[in-house]
Amino acid sequence: MKKTTIKVHGTPKPQPRPRAFSRGGHTGVYDPGTSNEWKSCVKLAMRNALSEIIRCPVIVQLDFNFKRPASHYRSGRFSGELREDAPRWHVKKPDADNLAKAVLDALTDMKLWLDDSQVVSLSVTKQWADIAEPGCLIMIEPFGSDD
Repeated sequence: MKKTTIKVHGTPKPQPRPRAFSRGGHTGVYDPGTSNEWKSCVKLAMRNALSEIIRCPVIVQLDFNFKRPASHYRSGRFSGELREDAPRWHVKKPDADNLAKAVLDALTDMKLWLDDSQVVSLSVTKQWADIAEPGCLIMIEPFGSDD
């Protein structure tokens, strides 16, 4: 396996927490499914990235980019320019760990690797995108051998 880098276009969504319910004396748990569209974007982008199942330990880096709100931009004739005090880092919800969970689950669902437990190093960043389209840059590289 060689290092693979893929850009996923779309608005990143976190993996939701499982929800519990009780109906007619029976209890159960379900996935609300709010990240399904984002997971489909991840699978579509990774579809042709690798030709065989990854069997070795891997390092994964996920760089999430979110569309900037209008408040980050100047007004009037300078409306296309960022304000000097516009933040770089996205320090609000969704949480980085839940964003990563959605991506790793999508890659596991598509059988990119045997299990996401093969990820021995995970790096996640969240920042405001200076580009028009939000998304995620996914980098996967082998770490050692299959041991």
